[in-house]
Amino acid sequence: MRLAVLGVSLGALCLPVASHAQAYPNKGLRLVSPYAPGGGTDILARLIGQKLSEALGQPVVVENRPGAGGTIGTEIVTRAPADGYTIMVASPSPIVVAPHLHKKLPYDPLRDLAPITMISVVPAVLIVHPSLPVRTVKDLVVLAKTRPGELTFSSSGNGGTGHLAGEMLKMMAGTEMVHVPYKGTGPATTAVLGGEVSLSFGNIMSTLAYVKAGRLRAVAVTTPARSPVLPDTPSVAETLPGYSAGPWYGILAPAGLPAQIAERLQREIVKILRSPEMAKILRAEGAEPIGNTPAEFAAQLRAETERWGKVVQQTGMKAQ
Repeated sequence: MRLAVLGVSLGALCLPVASHAQAYPNKGLRLVSPYAPGGGTDILARLIGQKLSEALGQPVVVENRPGAGGTIGTEIVTRAPADGYTIMVASPSPIVVAPHLHKKLPYDPLRDLAPITMISVVPAVLIVHPSLPVRTVKDLVVLAKTRPGELTFSSSGNGGTGHLAGEMLKMMAGTEMVHVPYKGTGPATTAVLGGEVSLSFGNIMSTLAYVKAGRLRAVAVTTPARSPVLPDTPSVAETLPGYSAGPWYGILAPAGLPAQIAERLQREIVKILRSPEMAKILRAEGAEPIGNTPAEFAAQLRAETERWGKVVQQTGMKAQ
């Protein structure tokens, strides 16, 4: 009888945990975008957030927390409760690059964050103002060598994919250009539109409309192959073999997230990504939907951390 009573008591103790997991979510979610509005991260956050809200039956509020190359918003997520009500859209800069740039980063991405799923891989585009006499990568290299240190390129922040793309091009082409960091892809693109900087390596999702309108010129894409949405725009690799600097985006949460909640989030987000409607939207913007498992995403993060660590070391990049 004592064992029976003990078994009932233990079963009762387990009920709150099970019911809590089954009740998730019972309030709204916060989806942190660690960059300013208007960039690729923000665009994806709002696309995913709207559909996730419909799937979960709760509001999903996108919260922009820009600054320091995405590390400010990322730190906020690492310090949030691991209850599934705070998640983020991440890109390479604060996750796999920042650990190599900052000696005292206030978080460890591989330890303090729980991967949910990778959303997509998106090409970056080397864009210039139409007034700049550059139509090819070769033109840019010649101009940069003729005017060493005079050309400027904007990015979403120090250590961002745009910054890495520019530094890699400088290293491989043997040129000198000045990096000008902004608080997001949107402001970095606006800087090219306004003539504040010479060029940028912008996210294809936030620059495509300007290219089609003739307000910016697309010189090349940063992925090894050409993008289906810009088939006439060559890749940088066609001029500089081996060049590759395409960003990715994924959903992460604070470490310690209960497995049932992680599985629910991953399942719903993958459904969203694989829906014909969302796949069509993403591909029209030049983004290829992924939707992998947490384990697969975690393995990719470890590999990306190692890869970009080598790039940072070879280019001599430093935190600004």
